[in-house]
Amino acid sequence: KLNSRLHYYGLFALLCTGLPVLIAYFFWWLLTPFYFEASVVKFLINSLEVSPDENISLLLGQVNTIRDTLLSVDYSNTTELFNQSGTIDYEVMAAIYALANQPFDPETRSFLIQAGYDLWILENKANNTFRIALFFMILCIILLYFFLVKPGFRARYYVENIVLGILIAAAGIAIITTVGIVISMLFETFRFFELHEWKDFFFGYTWAPNFHGDSEMSILPLLFGTFYISIFALFVAVPIGLFSAIYLAEYSSSYTRSIAKPMLEILAGIPTIVYGLFALITFGPFLREFFGDGGAFGVNWMSDARSVATAGTVMGMMLIPFVSSLSDDIINAVPQSLRDGSYGLGATQSETIRLVVIPAALPGIVGAILLAASRAIGETMIVVLGAGAIAKFSGNPLEAMTTITTRIVSQLTGDGDFNSPETLVAFALGLSLFLITLVLNVIALYVVRKYREQYE
Repeated sequence: KLNSRLHYYGLFALLCTGLPVLIAYFFWWLLTPFYFEASVVKFLINSLEVSPDENISLLLGQVNTIRDTLLSVDYSNTTELFNQSGTIDYEVMAAIYALANQPFDPETRSFLIQAGYDLWILENKANNTFRIALFFMILCIILLYFFLVKPGFRARYYVENIVLGILIAAAGIAIITTVGIVISMLFETFRFFELHEWKDFFFGYTWAPNFHGDSEMSILPLLFGTFYISIFALFVAVPIGLFSAIYLAEYSSSYTRSIAKPMLEILAGIPTIVYGLFALITFGPFLREFFGDGGAFGVNWMSDARSVATAGTVMGMMLIPFVSSLSDDIINAVPQSLRDGSYGLGATQSETIRLVVIPAALPGIVGAILLAASRAIGETMIVVLGAGAIAKFSGNPLEAMTTITTRIVSQLTGDGDFNSPETLVAFALGLSLFLITLVLNVIALYVVRKYREQYE
């Protein structure tokens, strides 16, 4: 008699075969590039043709290009050309590049060609060895399976434990990844504060990085711009998104809902670069036509199409689907018995929504607003294209302003030295943004739990 249902034996065989193969392939994919690169670097360093002042990274890139060209050509054609020539010369490489439809530089140094060829041979041998090892590993697992599995084998118990282990490993990977990101940011942030005064960063009033030295890099004007644009976006997104969610959940017909709900969810999938281009090309100039010099209102309040109002309004448009869709799901999750009790006491539909449904759904609505706020604080493309790059304190929504995410992109773009404080400040800004978001999440969780207790 079988101890478990038949399909558990099949699942056990699949997991015992598939998991080791996937794990082996993952570590092979992860570690072998480092081994191959170390081998090439060792060859280049020991080569007598490489002078001490040459850039090893540049030479490594040339070797990888030769290797990639060899890999792009059929293996049999490549080996046939090498066998016919008996050596690795420029004519053979020119023929291989011709087969790959790529131009060959005749000034390529011979030792780089040799290194590329050796790397190609090494990767082919290593890959073939790995495939053979995988085959024998699978064969051994299958033989072990037939040896262990008997009718009384507790396949269900082992399958459930393996699946539980997979779930625990997935959760662990997520936690380890987060911890790793935070540790790496902390390390680079400490390096930044070794080179730049922390008081100037946290309590200064000027953002003026200069890669030639004497920089003033304070987070306060960037923080002001980030919160200003985010709050402006929430003022646009929250009322519209919440009111549309109430309408869809409580007032609209099933036909209207079946059309409007998918359309809102489609809007949530539009890339932010599209919103950014809309802010830069369409909405910003539209606002300037009204508030700029010679505009419809006859005022000169807006000198540039990029401003807080431009970025905040377009970002609010982007956030509307998030607020609306999540709030709609939360409102629909409110028990119908609460509505029926309100109607039984003589309340109208509007009174029921205002006094019963919304308070009961408040924890979920707060969560939806939190998600929108986190998205607004971390948004990059819309503020890069629509808000400008000026770091300052100003309450005028028609002036250009910048955010933390915009400056992170700016400081890490280009050929900046990663040992300079002007580049390392990006990690300090990123860590600050992470801590701000963490504090907001903790506050939101406290509020959600406080209100949830009243309705459970």
